Formats: sequence, C-alpha cells, structure tokens
Amino acid sequence: MVDMKALSISDAQEMILALQDEIRRSDQSRYDHRLHGVLLVAQGMSCPEVARLLGDGPRTVEYWVNRFERNGFGGLAEGERSGRPCRLNVRQLEQVNTWLRQSPQECGLDANLWDGKTLSALIGQKFQLQLGTRQCQRLFRQLGFRLRKPRPVVGHPDPELQRAHKKTPRTGGKRRG
Repeated sequence: MVDMKALSISDAQEMILALQDEIRRSDQSRYDHRLHGVLLVAQGMSCPEVARLLGDGPRTVEYWVNRFERNGFGGLAEGERSGRPCRLNVRQLEQVNTWLRQSPQECGLDANLWDGKTLSALIGQKFQLQLGTRQCQRLFRQLGFRLRKPRPVVGHPDPELQRAHKKTPRTGGKRRG
C-alpha cells in the first residue's frame, strides 16, 4: 500500500464557510448535497456522522432520509421555501445593487465601507423601510457581494519624538572618559 501524504486546505475555517455558502447558492447544488447525505446513510453511516461530515444538523439529515424514503428522489428536490417575502420590490433591489457598487460616501453616508448597519441606515433613509442588520447582510450575499472587513492600520512612530527620547548622542565621535 502506498503512503499518501495528507493534504490540507489553507485557511480551512474560512474555506469551510465559503464552500458551504457555495453549496447553498443554487437549488441544484443543494439537491446534490442532499443526495450525498442520503448516499452516505445508505452506505452505513449514521445521521449524526453524516451531519458532522457535511456540516449540517443531524435532524436535517434525518429529514432528508425520511423524505427520500417517502418520495424517492423527488423528496430531495428543492421545494417551495417558506419564509417572509422580501420587503424590497424589484426596483428597490436594483437601486440597492447600484448603491453597493459605489462607496457609502457617494451615497451621502459617513462610512468608508459597506456593512449591514450602513446599508440598513441607507435603506431606512431612502425607502422609509426598517431592515435589520442581518437582513442587510443577507442582501449582500443575495446580490453577489462579499462583506470586507477593514484591516487594522498599524501606527508609525514619529521620528521627531524618537530623536527627542534617544539616549545616545547623534555624533559619531568617541566619548571621553
């Protein structure tokens, strides 16, 4: 048997989240994900083992298996998803998409980067609608944007202050004893 070198993914925690987002992005990929879950159960793994492996809840995997048992492959297909309808109409969503392609300052806000709070404030101001921060964060993903967090800026020392506190003389001459 040949020894295989273990592979790893750089920044694994971040990539796990990105991969899970990619799976959730389309009906087809969610269907494929459920198929893989049911296949692993059919091959003898328990629902909690499959859930841990795929990053889902054990009850979720149980639902998939039960729906597959009742309805076959159709039970794994994407159905109507319940939930509150979007409070923004199509025209408003297009406007939000346009805003996100500009800086918040160009939209009359004091912020430098878009985040859920900033977008919520602008939507409230322009459309007189209150959307929560999390809902606005979902809008970023829905419209294909990623939230970027600013990197901390490291302060640079003041050369004048450094010179004033320096203990050794600046001259290159020898010290007299």
